[in-house]
Amino acid sequence: MGRWTAGAGFPISSVLVTDKAETGSTPGSIVVLVSGGGTNLQALIDATADPAYGVRIEAVGADRDDIEALARARRAGIPTFVCRLSDFATRADWDAALAGQVAAYRPGLVVLAGFMKLTGEAFLRQFAGRAVNTHPALSPSFPGVHGPRDALEYGVKVTGCTLFVVDAGVDTGPIVAQRSVRVHDDDTVETLHERIKTAERQMLVDYVGRMVRDGFSVSERKVTIS
Repeated sequence: MGRWTAGAGFPISSVLVTDKAETGSTPGSIVVLVSGGGTNLQALIDATADPAYGVRIEAVGADRDDIEALARARRAGIPTFVCRLSDFATRADWDAALAGQVAAYRPGLVVLAGFMKLTGEAFLRQFAGRAVNTHPALSPSFPGVHGPRDALEYGVKVTGCTLFVVDAGVDTGPIVAQRSVRVHDDDTVETLHERIKTAERQMLVDYVGRMVRDGFSVSERKVTIS
């Protein structure tokens, strides 16, 4: 991975992270966190089959059992783990346990691919500047889980998807990449969301590969791939 630069007043950069040796990460490694069907995970699995992609999925973690995403990982021979919120007395305890389980695999990057839980202080402290997530809208517009519906109801002509560095907010982190998707006059939430998800998978594969292979920096709200 590259170099992350601390910026005044910027939550994820309150911890200065420098290079692989200091973070203890394994070069080329990622951990993917999931909660559902795992179509984004599958796109990453397919991409990693090519050695030129330069990324290795060390493990796939989930916040629930018996989901297709875990089955996809197991079929691909990738180690899995489950960290259920209901197994812990407090959300902070769960967050600390999740951070510990992810850290055990020494990832250079953590990819939240349809992971439907907000991470907390322990996770953000452990992986400041080294975790990314996607959002099915062009941030900062339409945050939250109903981005396609909200975009359609607002009447925008163009929406899309965003890859961002995870911070303490909801879809508020520094933007890594965005892809635009035109809204059709006859779109439903479902048809629009399907086209957004197609663009999202392509963006995720492209930029996760670039971030891992080339390194990147986060300074204030600017993300730069080396």
